Amino acid sequence: MILAVSILMALLTFCLVGLIFLYARKFHSTDIFHRLRRHTATDEARLEKDEGVLAKIYPFIQRISKPLTKFSLTQLPEKFLQRAGIPILGAEFIIIEILSAALTGVLVFMLTLNKQFALIGILATPTVIWLLILIRINNRRNAFTEQLSDCLTTVANALRAGYSFQQAMDIIAKEMEPPISEEFAKVTNDVSMGLNLDDSLEQMARRVESSDFDLVVTAVLIQREIGGNLAQVLDSISDTINERIRMKREINSLTAQGRLSAIVLLLLPFVTAAFMYFFNHDNFMIIFEEPMGRMAVVVAIIMEIIGIFVIRRIVDIDV
Repeated sequence: MILAVSILMALLTFCLVGLIFLYARKFHSTDIFHRLRRHTATDEARLEKDEGVLAKIYPFIQRISKPLTKFSLTQLPEKFLQRAGIPILGAEFIIIEILSAALTGVLVFMLTLNKQFALIGILATPTVIWLLILIRINNRRNAFTEQLSDCLTTVANALRAGYSFQQAMDIIAKEMEPPISEEFAKVTNDVSMGLNLDDSLEQMARRVESSDFDLVVTAVLIQREIGGNLAQVLDSISDTINERIRMKREINSLTAQGRLSAIVLLLLPFVTAAFMYFFNHDNFMIIFEEPMGRMAVVVAIIMEIIGIFVIRRIVDIDV
């Protein structure tokens, strides 16, 4: 019962964090254009637009996070947030993590009166938040790669129709779906604010971290220096990307059994432990009370991590 309550409190805290992220997306962004727009907006207009509890929570997070913006420690989470498409600053994210962990710890302790469970909740909260962000980054990167071929075809057709490359990027930002439209919108906004197009594309490549898009950026930079038929080059890259996507899908279907084995290997010990905790509690707690039992748990966790790593190395095939 205590374990179930702890998990429930952690899930409620994660939901609160998710709502804060969604609220932040309404008026906050990390690109230059939206930062300036946010600072030039009037307080009256913001008050009319933002209502409810989150409208009071997020400005509070902004105020208490301002001292942290002076430290370089906030740059690392900010890079991950940009890759995940979460429009908040690194200092604000650190404050959200601290508040979420503290809230989880207090709620778990109030419901269980157990300091160990409260400590587990405090440590688990930022861990799970970072795990969700990494999953979002991976999903966003995969979605970007899936859209890249159609994007290149659209750009190539626009170039043949007489548009410039920057005008073609404007078309992508307006006509296509996120995340690729959001990334190209950031590039066009940065260029409109005076940043060099080459630097903007390189920054986009660092945010996306896609080997396919790195090839596109290299082709564009070379064409801008020495000239050439960029539309034809983009068509060739689009065909290559389509072939790689087809091969990746075939590999994923062939390695599905191995990936499922990794998931079962990860979940089975925890499911078994939860079952024993509820139905054979006294015998289960002996594992944590005896020194040999605690040592066995540590060895089991290490062996499980090694097994998952080995399986991932087997099924992870680069194309």
